[in-house]
Amino acid sequence: MKRKSDALFHIYMALFLAYMIVPLLVMAGAAFNDSRFPSVLPWRGFTTRWFTELWADERMWVAFANTMVVAAVVAALSVIVGTAAAIVVNNVAGRLRSVLYGLMVAPILAPGAVIGISTLLFWNAFSVPAGLHLSVLGQVSFVAAFVMLLVLARLQSFDSALEEAALDLGASHAQVLRRILLPHLYPAMAAGAAIAFFQSIENFNVTLFTRGNSDTLTVYVFSKVRTGVTPTINALAVILIAITLVCAIAYEVSRRRRERRERLLATEAA
Repeated sequence: MKRKSDALFHIYMALFLAYMIVPLLVMAGAAFNDSRFPSVLPWRGFTTRWFTELWADERMWVAFANTMVVAAVVAALSVIVGTAAAIVVNNVAGRLRSVLYGLMVAPILAPGAVIGISTLLFWNAFSVPAGLHLSVLGQVSFVAAFVMLLVLARLQSFDSALEEAALDLGASHAQVLRRILLPHLYPAMAAGAAIAFFQSIENFNVTLFTRGNSDTLTVYVFSKVRTGVTPTINALAVILIAITLVCAIAYEVSRRRRERRERLLATEAA
């Protein structure tokens, strides 16, 4: 029975990995196929011309720069807003806590198009034109909720006795926040910043309605699809996947080195 269960598990994992990896391999193959249509078949020969064309596309570089700037600002603002919201929600009780929690989480449940249009109409009422600044504000309105959930979960492990002891010893609330509470929240804030950054990069609906005449990578790809797909899109996807893999491997190597160092220190201390 156990052998049969193991076999079924291995079959399931193989099918799951194939479902995840095969489309990526096909996409990567199309990026090196010398065909105007993004496809692996028929194979017309190996080429890197699509990467060359992508490199020479000035509009892509502008869209890339805009995306990085917007993502960085969204990550910074989301961490600030999300952390502050988590601390407030954690320190209130009763119905007010439920109301504040619901208000912060609600934007996650709203369609992106609704958030984008709402952001545009709201700021237009104050004569604020569309542009990347509105894209930032629209994205922060829902991305900050993800940060809040991470920080709120981290707060559950915080020992409030440390805060009370610091206050009894004469520390101000600002000192307690800066030296005790925030250091405890740093891991959650860092994870929230990473999630916010990548959420912003892949965002399309909010950005499409609020960007004005500016481009981001998602809008750039969308416009390419509308005007006629070429393998340059596949080349861009291959580059983004490669960057993601390098970052993931670097993080894993760093994590394992840190764990090894901590084990060595624990062994020496014992």
